[in-house]
Amino acid sequence: MTPVTSKVCVVGDFAVGKTSVVERFVTNQFSEKYLSTVGVKIDTKEIEFPALAVTHKLVIWDVAGSEKFGPAEMAYLRGASGYIFVADGTRPATLKAVERLQNQITEAYGLAPAVLLVNKRDLTADWDVSDERFDALTTNYGNAYRTSAKTGDDVERAIARLAELIIENDMRGK
Repeated sequence: MTPVTSKVCVVGDFAVGKTSVVERFVTNQFSEKYLSTVGVKIDTKEIEFPALAVTHKLVIWDVAGSEKFGPAEMAYLRGASGYIFVADGTRPATLKAVERLQNQITEAYGLAPAVLLVNKRDLTADWDVSDERFDALTTNYGNAYRTSAKTGDDVERAIARLAELIIENDMRGK
């Protein structure tokens, strides 16, 4: 297996579940405790792609939540191979924050592979993203997922898809 290492940044507004999504992906655990990320938290996880003969190590940078990044947060993003945008399905305004962040990042660093996670799918009574709105997000982002860090729904699938997109992008660039 060929080893590949990629920097992936997790971005979105505050309290959307970025750290919980990363924790679910890396350790398959979830905590009810809310811990605000200060600066950046870095984790790693390897995914094997036998069909591609690749072992992909993701170095995941969980960046503190914000609806707009300043110079320090933008510096954390430098060199990223891909992005995990996270919004809260119970707070539709966080989708606007993701859109602003994506525009800011693209303007500074150009296009890169990305997935959108509309998180907190388990909170069905509070869910506030219609099927029509989600379909529009899927059209705009190409890879949008209704996820739950709490139950694990679609977290692994979404991030594995990003890892594939990064490999495909790298192969096109060579």
